[in-house]
Amino acid sequence: MFRVQAPPEENSQKKDDHPYTFDLAVLGGGSGGLACAKEAAKLGAKVCVFDFVTPTPLKTTWGIGGTCLNVGCIPKKLMHTASIYGELIDDAAYFGWDTLEKNQHSWMSMVGNIQGHIKKQNWKIRVDLREKDVTYYNEMASFVDQHTIKGVNKRGKEQIVTANKVVMAMGGRPNYPDIPGASDYAITSDDIFSLKYHPGKTLCIGASYISLECAGFLHGLGIDTTVMVRSVVLRGFDQDCASKIKEYMEVSGVKFIKPAVPTKIECIKAAENGEAPELR
Repeated sequence: MFRVQAPPEENSQKKDDHPYTFDLAVLGGGSGGLACAKEAAKLGAKVCVFDFVTPTPLKTTWGIGGTCLNVGCIPKKLMHTASIYGELIDDAAYFGWDTLEKNQHSWMSMVGNIQGHIKKQNWKIRVDLREKDVTYYNEMASFVDQHTIKGVNKRGKEQIVTANKVVMAMGGRPNYPDIPGASDYAITSDDIFSLKYHPGKTLCIGASYISLECAGFLHGLGIDTTVMVRSVVLRGFDQDCASKIKEYMEVSGVKFIKPAVPTKIECIKAAENGEAPELR
């Protein structure tokens, strides 16, 4: 563990020694950016945080907190927990629970409760920043020059902010394959955790850990799930472990297509009445 300490006062630059609005501007409101901003504020710096989510093609967006809170670790683990409960019901009879029945899982109830939990955390983060005197801008930031940042909010309104130092702490976003129909009809991990309809039979394109995680909890929720693998699962990971994971998933009922890559995605039937679209 590293402890950040303020430098001796005689060697430190006071925040009034520069002409800028802020001592520090942080671009990105995820775990790293928030930790940086709050620690700098604790040491006496005047700090602002820019955080903005460009909507997905499905118009999905979310609040401050970054990937982990909104479209990563937190909702993923909660959906895994939901799937585990379903699997435990299957095993319950062995342990004497004769009256348990596996009823139809409610996708909308699960998503609604998970999103409610996330929104509470979004609000807590904003309150925490305010209490620590960190200015929060829900705006897309871009550089004008070394010390000048232009922020644009969702309505297109612009403002200019200056800072002595800038920390870039932006996260990543999923990439759509460069094939016809991908961004028109497919969804990504940015959409799945707040999806407003049951996904139905699902093909997970790719065999990274995120794809396998999604395939795992979707299958556990009783959804017919297939993974399309270009070459090997979990490229870059220990392949002995990767092969065991694939073997376990196959035994559990997840299907794999290998080797294969998609060439196009077509819509057979559009989404309607809360039902997923039919694609091929």
